[in-house]
Amino acid sequence: SVIWTYSGLPADEMERRITTYSEYGLSNNVNDIRSIESQTYDGVSVIRLYFHPGVKIESAIAQATASSQSIIRRMPSGVLPPTILRYTAASVPILQLSLASQSLSETELYDYGMYQVRRALGVVRGSTLPTPYGGKQRQIRVDLKPAAMQAMNISPRDVNDALNLQNLALPSGNARVGDVDYRVQINNSPSLSEGIGDLPVRNENGRIVYIRDLANVHDGNAWQTNVVRNEGQRSVLLPILKNGSASTLDVVNQIKDILPSMRAAAPPGMLIQPLFDQSVFVKAAVDNVLHEGAIAGVLTGAMILLFLGSWRSTLIVLVSIPLSILTSLICLLALGHSLNIMTLGGLALAIGILVDDSTVTIENIHRNLSMGKKLVRGILDGAEQIATPAFVATTCICIVFLPVALLEGPALYLFVPFAEAVVFAVATSYLLSRTLVPVLVHKLLAAELAMHDQPGHKKNWIERVNHWFLSWFDRFQARYAQLLQWGLRQPSRILIPALLLVASSLALAPFVGRDFFPVVDAGQIRLHVKGPAGTRIEKTEEIFSQVEAEIRKVIPSEEIELLNDNIGVPAESYNLAFGDSATIGTADGEILIALKPDRSKPTPEYLRLTRDHLNKTFPNLTFYFQPADIVSQILNFGLPAPIDIRISGFKRAENLELARQMIKELEAIPGAVDVHLHQEVDAPTIKLEADRTLLSKSGLTQRDLANDMLITLSSNTQVTPNYWVDPKAGIPYFVAIQTPPYVLDTPEALLNTPISAKDGQQLLRNVAQMQRGVSNTIINHLNIQPVYDVFLNVQSRDLGAVAGEVQKIVNKYKAKQSPGNRIEVRGMVESLNSAFARLGLGFVGALVLIYLLLVVNYQSLADAAIIVAALPGAAAGVIWALFITHSTFNVPSLMGSIMSLGVATANSVLMVSFAKEKMMEGEDSFSAALEAGRTRLRPVLMTAMAMVLGMIPMSLALGQGSEQNAPLGRAVIGGLSVATLFTLFFVPAVFSLVRRKGLEKPLELDEE
Repeated sequence: SVIWTYSGLPADEMERRITTYSEYGLSNNVNDIRSIESQTYDGVSVIRLYFHPGVKIESAIAQATASSQSIIRRMPSGVLPPTILRYTAASVPILQLSLASQSLSETELYDYGMYQVRRALGVVRGSTLPTPYGGKQRQIRVDLKPAAMQAMNISPRDVNDALNLQNLALPSGNARVGDVDYRVQINNSPSLSEGIGDLPVRNENGRIVYIRDLANVHDGNAWQTNVVRNEGQRSVLLPILKNGSASTLDVVNQIKDILPSMRAAAPPGMLIQPLFDQSVFVKAAVDNVLHEGAIAGVLTGAMILLFLGSWRSTLIVLVSIPLSILTSLICLLALGHSLNIMTLGGLALAIGILVDDSTVTIENIHRNLSMGKKLVRGILDGAEQIATPAFVATTCICIVFLPVALLEGPALYLFVPFAEAVVFAVATSYLLSRTLVPVLVHKLLAAELAMHDQPGHKKNWIERVNHWFLSWFDRFQARYAQLLQWGLRQPSRILIPALLLVASSLALAPFVGRDFFPVVDAGQIRLHVKGPAGTRIEKTEEIFSQVEAEIRKVIPSEEIELLNDNIGVPAESYNLAFGDSATIGTADGEILIALKPDRSKPTPEYLRLTRDHLNKTFPNLTFYFQPADIVSQILNFGLPAPIDIRISGFKRAENLELARQMIKELEAIPGAVDVHLHQEVDAPTIKLEADRTLLSKSGLTQRDLANDMLITLSSNTQVTPNYWVDPKAGIPYFVAIQTPPYVLDTPEALLNTPISAKDGQQLLRNVAQMQRGVSNTIINHLNIQPVYDVFLNVQSRDLGAVAGEVQKIVNKYKAKQSPGNRIEVRGMVESLNSAFARLGLGFVGALVLIYLLLVVNYQSLADAAIIVAALPGAAAGVIWALFITHSTFNVPSLMGSIMSLGVATANSVLMVSFAKEKMMEGEDSFSAALEAGRTRLRPVLMTAMAMVLGMIPMSLALGQGSEQNAPLGRAVIGGLSVATLFTLFFVPAVFSLVRRKGLEKPLELDEE
C-alpha cells in the first residue's frame, strides 16, 4: 500500500494531481505487478499493488519507494513522500483495545493510546499497530477571528507568516569567551502554548498587533472526523492486526500478558478493555477440533478392539496416531506453519487414515497366525503380503492432495497447510506400519499368544465380547459372500443399480449449490451505516444512536455482549492502508455487535432480521453487512462484500449510468441483498470561481487567494506546518491556524474571508463568485482506469447460484459498453470460480497420476481401470451426503471429497491385489473375486469405519466455529460409505467380468 496525504485537496483534484501520476510511475518502475487498485478520498490517496506469486515483496517495496521519491517533484507544493506499507489478506484485526474514561478528555485518551499504549505494545511479535480510532488529536489552536482581521486589514496568510517567522527551531551554537565555552540558547519557540498568542503580527504606526488580537489561542484539538462510541460512551479504539503467518493465539496472549502492567500505569479513571477478541473464536475452534480428534481416536480404538479382541493389538494401532501427528507437526513447524484451525483440521481428518496402515498390517498378521503359523513367520508373511499394496494405497492418498498446490490467493494460504498436515501424517503412518508395528507385535503379542495356548485359559470380558462379535461377524460375512456370489453370477444385478446411483447423483449435483467457504457463526455482526452524502459527523452520530435503538428492538439487549460504533474516517490516513473498511467520510461508519454465546437465534438469522427491520425503518439510509469474523475477512481479501461488480473505463458518465441500471436488476435476484454503489458522486460542494483580472487589479494572485482559503478552511498544517513541543512529554504538536467551523456557519460568512493585497485588504466576495454543485467523495481506480463498484451480499442462498445470475446480467450489460470499457465480477466469487476450476483441473491430473501409478505397479491397464471403478461411487456418496445435510460444494467439502476418493482407491488396491493373487494360484475370476471380497471384508470395513467414526464428531458441527469443517466430515462420511459398497460389490463384479479370460501375461524382456 502506498499512501499519499495532502490535507484539504478535494478527491477530484487529489485523483488528477497525485493518484493517477503515482499509478503511472509505479506501473512503469515496479516489477511483476498483477494489478493496481486505488481509492482517492479528500486529501488522501491509497494505492494498493497486487503482485504475482513468488515476488520478493522487499524488492517491490524498495522499487515503489524509489519511484515515489522520483516523482514527488511533480506533485503540488507541500506534498510529503508517501507512506509505503506491506499489506496481506491475513493482516486483519484480531483484537481491539478500548480506552474510555469519565474524567479524562477525548484528547487525553487519544494521546495516551497514540503514544503510550502503542509504545507498550510495540514489543509484541507478529503484530501491527495502526493509529487509534476516535478521540481528538491534540493541537495548539489559533482560531481566527474574521471580524478582527477585517478591522485590522490582516489576512490569514499574514498570521501564518508571522507564526512561521517567530516560532521556529534553529540551532545557535556555542560562544567561547575566555576559558569558558557557553552554550547559547535562544527563545526561538515559546515554552508554553499560551506564549504563541504574544507573537507580533504587524506594527501599525507604532502599535503592535499580536496574534492574540486576531485569534483565540488555546490548547485544543483538530476538528473531529472520526468518533468511536462503546455502548454509547465516547472512547478511543486501538485495533491490533496480526502479521502474515503469525499465530493469532500467540499475539493475543502476548498482549494479554502486557495488559495488567498497562492498566496499572494508566492515568486514574482510564478503563482499558479488550474488545472483539478473535482469539476466543480461534481458541474455541481449535479446542473443538482437538475434542473431535479425541472422540475420533476413542471411537476408532473401540472399533479396533471390537474387531481384534486384543487390547495389545489395539494399543499398537493407537500408538501410531500420536507418533504420526507429532511427526507431521514437526514437519509443519519446519516449513514455518503454526498450529491453527486448518492444520489441526487436517490432522483430525487424518486420524481415521492413520490407523488404516497399522490396522491392515495387524489384521493381516492375525489372519496369518490363525492359519497356524509361528509368531515370527506370521509377522513376516503378514507384513510382506501387503507391503506393496499398502505403499501404492498410501501414495494414492498423497497424490489426491496435489490439486491443493494449484490454488491461489487466500485459499492457497488456508489449505496448503491443511493438505501438508494430512500428507505428512499419512506418510509417517505408512513408515510406522512397516517398522514399529511389526516390532511391537513381536514384543507384545508373544505373551498374549502364550497365555492363550495355556490349558484352561479363561477368557476375559474383552475376549468374550470379541468372541460374540466375531461369531456375529462370521454370519454377516457368510451372508455377504452369498449376496456377492448371487451378484457375480449375473453382474448386471450389481452394475445396473450402481450406475443408476451414480446417474442420480449427477442429476442431483446442480441442486447442491456452491460456496467458497461455509458460513461460520462467530457471534459477531458488522453493520455499515451510510447517511446522506455530506452529513456532518455530529449529525451522523445522532443517526447512529437512532439505529442502535432499533437494533436493540430486533436483538434483545440481554443477548448483546457489546455494541461499538466507529463513525467517519480516522484522523491519520495511515489506517486506511489496512483492512476492508468501506467508510469514505463523516456520513458513514460501522456498528460492531458482539453477541453472547447463549443467544436464542443464530447470527445469520439476526442478520436477516436486522437487515429487514432497518431498511423499513430508515429508508433514507443505506445498510449493508460486512464480514465480521477473521476467516471471512481473510477470504474476502479486503473487500466489504463477496461479490464486487467492477465497471471500469474512462467514460465515467456512461459507466455510472450502467451501474445504476444494473443495480435495479441485481436487486431482483433471489438471495441478493445489500446491493449498493460504493462510490459517492453527489456530495454537496461549494465552488469558488475567482476572477483573475480583479485579483490582478488588487495586487493579488491566485496563489494568494488559495493560501488564504487553505488556512481558513484546512489550517496551515499541510503546506506550512508549524509545531509546538510539549516540554514534559517531548512530543511535537501542530500549531494550527484556522477559522473555526462554527464561525463559518453560512456561505455568506465564507465570502467575508479577508485576503491580503498590496494596496489594502479585499474580501473574498469581491474577487470570486460562489456556485453550488456536487462532487465525488471517493474515486476508485483499477489499473489506472476509473472504476465504479457495485457490491452485493448473499442471504439464504448459495454464493455460486447468485453469482451465476449476476454473471448473466453482467454479460447483458457488456454488450452495451463502449470499446475500451470493461465489466468484471471480482471478490470472493472470483476466488470461488478459480478454486473450483483449479481443484477440478488438478484433480483430473491427480487421477491420471494415480492411474499411471497403478498401471506401473500392476503392469496392466485393465487392473488399474478396475481399481478406479470405485471412484464414481465415492463421488455419488459425496453428492448425496451434501444434499441430505443441506451442505454445499465448497473448498472444505471438496477436500473431504478428495480424501474419500483417496481412501476408496486404497481399499480397491487391496481388493484387486488379493483377487490377482488368487488367480495366480489357479482360481478363475469368479472364485478369485468372491474370495477377495470375503477375505478383504474385515479390513475394508475396519478402514471405512475408522474414517467414518473419526468424521462423525466433525460432521455434527456442535462447537463454536466447527461449521467450517463440518462439510468436510460430511463429504468423507458420504463418499466413503458409498465407496465401500462399491469396493465390496462393484469392484469384484467388474473384476470377474474383465478377467474372465484370465490374467494378462506380464511383460518380459527379450533375453537376446
